[in-house]
Amino acid sequence: MTPTTYSRFIRFLQEDLALSSASIAIALRYREHDPGPLPMILWQYGLITLEQLDRIFDWLETAQP
Repeated sequence: MTPTTYSRFIRFLQEDLALSSASIAIALRYREHDPGPLPMILWQYGLITLEQLDRIFDWLETAQP
């Protein structure tokens, strides 16, 4: 994911899915210890629902060049 796409992704999480900065920070901290795709980490730790995970994958599919 390019830096620009990553910034847009974080903005999507905050604005469209209403995730708090704290929730995103928690997922990023977990990711340092257990590398994996950020959407899966968010879901695995209960920070998003399955419906939100589906929306994330839809967004990622259309955001990638």
